[in-house]
Amino acid sequence: MAEKPMGARAKLFSKPEQLRELGLLLFIILIGLVVQLRNPGFLSITNITALFTNTAILGILAVGMMLVLVTRGIDLSIGAIIAFSGMTTALTVARFPGMPPILAMAEGILIGMVFGSLSGFLVAWMDVLPIIATLGMMNVVRGLTYVVSGGQWVSSYQMSAGFKGLATGKILGINNLIVIAFAVFVLAAFFINHTRTGRRIYAVGSNPEAAGISGLPRRRLVFYAYLIMGGLAGLAGVLWVAKFASAQGNTAIGYELNVIAACILGGVSIAGGVGRIFGLVLGTVLFGILNNALPLINVSPFWQMGIQGLVILAAVITNVLVRRNTERNALRRRAI
Repeated sequence: MAEKPMGARAKLFSKPEQLRELGLLLFIILIGLVVQLRNPGFLSITNITALFTNTAILGILAVGMMLVLVTRGIDLSIGAIIAFSGMTTALTVARFPGMPPILAMAEGILIGMVFGSLSGFLVAWMDVLPIIATLGMMNVVRGLTYVVSGGQWVSSYQMSAGFKGLATGKILGINNLIVIAFAVFVLAAFFINHTRTGRRIYAVGSNPEAAGISGLPRRRLVFYAYLIMGGLAGLAGVLWVAKFASAQGNTAIGYELNVIAACILGGVSIAGGVGRIFGLVLGTVLFGILNNALPLINVSPFWQMGIQGLVILAAVITNVLVRRNTERNALRRRAI
């Protein structure tokens, strides 16, 4: 029996993920309509803008975390990197008020890339388990944050208006955070779909053994994933401090769990090799809706946590079922 062309195979393998994303989109619409019935202000332009603004940083971080998860890794240090890069950049801005905002962003990104490269080195070349390497890095970076700040805060009055404008300013009437997040999504989609390195990262996560046998530079590709994650965490740290106009040593504690949850909701597999930008956007939006909508309809904070947990568990189960179905269909085609 003649083999199907590669394009046809790709469509067959992507169809379950596309169906899952369609279901996720319909679920988001359903939640939106239900909440709108309970609170007519939910779908107002003001609230929708606030929702996207509040989830922009989460979306930026989710892109990096997706690449790490695709390689069968995990990064628990991003909350600490956010705090350190934000604190260091805020101290720099306080010392040099005339510093251009673009340089502040560059400083944060470079700081994040340094820590990301350290985690990548430990995981890729030292063969340290990702959860152990990044857990240790989390504690080191969090401690360094308190050291460089001396346990003090950097407050709003110490930051220049231009720096705070990174998060509060607008481009064509759209908040800067949304614009930056959109740019990150577009660049990530191009990197994943149209560059050899992006495709190879997925190949490594899908089957590390086969990737090694085929000659792919597995260690270098894993290193790149953590490097990108670190850079995006550094960028997020700068935007976080600009948004809240405050830099503190305990910034973003536990935030990495929110990022991982958004990835899982978006269909990214913790088993590696699976994840799409469109699904990631939907997962980020859904997580943002849960945080935004539940308080609007007066759901108890205790129930809010429970509902979020149930939705995440449902997403994990769905991911497992989709993966099993895809693998089962692949085995059937091979048998034919």
